[in-house]
Amino acid sequence: MEFRQLRYFVALAEEGHFGRAAERVFVVQQALSGSIRNLEEELGVRLFNRTTRRVELTPAGREFLVGARQILSLLEQTSDRARKAARGEVGRLAVGFVSGLAFGGLPEVVRTFRDRYPSVAVELLELTAAEQEQALREGRIDIGFVLLPVRDPSLAREALWREPLIVALPSRHPLSARESLRLEDLREHDFVFFPRHVRATYFDQVMSAATNAGFQPRIVQEAIEVPTLLSLVAAGIGLFLPIQFFSKLALPGVTYRRLDGAPVVEIDAAWRRDDTSPVIREFLQVGREVLARVTSVTS
Repeated sequence: MEFRQLRYFVALAEEGHFGRAAERVFVVQQALSGSIRNLEEELGVRLFNRTTRRVELTPAGREFLVGARQILSLLEQTSDRARKAARGEVGRLAVGFVSGLAFGGLPEVVRTFRDRYPSVAVELLELTAAEQEQALREGRIDIGFVLLPVRDPSLAREALWREPLIVALPSRHPLSARESLRLEDLREHDFVFFPRHVRATYFDQVMSAATNAGFQPRIVQEAIEVPTLLSLVAAGIGLFLPIQFFSKLALPGVTYRRLDGAPVVEIDAAWRRDDTSPVIREFLQVGREVLARVTSVTS
C-alpha cells in the first residue's frame, strides 16, 4: 500500500466521480481507476459501489476513509515538521553562557528567538568558559557564549558583540561626580574583582589595561559573582571594572561611569565545527540582528 493510493482513494471518496477525482490529483482517469482496483485487491474488500452515474463508498470503504484521512494528516504534519527542521524552526537548543551575560545581550537574543521560533525548545545553562568548551565537545550544549577566545580547533567561533570596560563606584565617591573617567584616574583607589582562576582571560585583560595606564589595581576583596562585587562597591570597599552591559544591574549606592579609551571585551559564540544544525544557524542569525541593535560597541 502506498500513500499515493490513499490520496487517490480519499479524492474519489470525496468527489464520488472518477473523472473529477482524477483531475483533483492530476492523473489520468485510467491510472486512478487502476490504483483503486489494486488497493481493493490488496485489502481483499470492495471499497466502492460503482454505478454508471456515481461512485459510492461501501461500509468497508467508509471505515477505511476514516483511517486514510488520519494517515494522510499525520503524513502532512510529519512532512511539515521535517521542512521546519530543515529551516531551523523546530527542535531543541542548549545554550551555555558565562555568569553575567544574563544582564545584557543574551536575554534579548533568547526572547527574540523564542518569539520567532516558538517550536524550538531553548535550554539555558550557566557555565564557565572552560565548562562550556567541555560541554560543547561532549554534546551537552549546542552553542555557548564566552568572554574569551575559543582555542579548541574543533570549535567554531564568531564574535557577536563587543563591550567596553566601565567603572562601578560607590555613589558617594568623589569620582562619581564626573561624567567620564580615565583608567589612570583610578590608580590610587582600592578595587574588588574576580579571583583570577574564575575569569583568567578577563582578569588578565583588565590588569594589562591598568598596567598600560601606569598602575596595578590594588585588589582588597575578591568575589565570584557580579552582584556580590557590586554590593561590595556599594559598601565602599572598592571600585570594580565591569563590562558596560552590567550597568543594567542597578544597585542602590552604585554609580557607573564611562572610561575614556577603555579596552573593549569581545563576547564570542562558540559551537562544534562539524555541527551543521539549522537551529544553530538561525540562532546565530538572530543573535547578529539583535546584538547589532542593543549593544553599545559594534564590531
